Amino acid sequence: MIIKDKINDIKGFLQELSEIVPSDIGLYKRSLEKKAACERYLEKIMEAVVDLAFLVIKEKNLKLPGDDEEAFKILVDNNIILKELGSNLKDAKGMRNFIIHQYDKIDDELVFESVSNELERDVKEFINIIKLMFKDD
Repeated sequence: MIIKDKINDIKGFLQELSEIVPSDIGLYKRSLEKKAACERYLEKIMEAVVDLAFLVIKEKNLKLPGDDEEAFKILVDNNIILKELGSNLKDAKGMRNFIIHQYDKIDDELVFESVSNELERDVKEFINIIKLMFKDD
């Protein structure tokens, strides 16, 4: 099933990120390689999370979103995920867009906090909800 494959991709990206993210912000700021790798994994993870959201929406025959961020709103509106999780995922997607387009100077502390704590927590919560929803498939 495509949904299970996407979940496995996300889990793999999270594992790889956990192996490279530095233990503290000082190490993060001093290593251009670590910063670049963490930013890239944030991008990969959020792209895969958005793909998973779209797959769920399609599988459940829900209204198709107009853009990536609307996908999380649709999942919230259909009681698939809680509003707080939807907001956190939308924010992570926004950070991904910010990094890719480098709208301004990237806030290292914000990215570090995300990749070292929040991203893994929120993404694991999301994939656990989806796994439960499709456990019999």
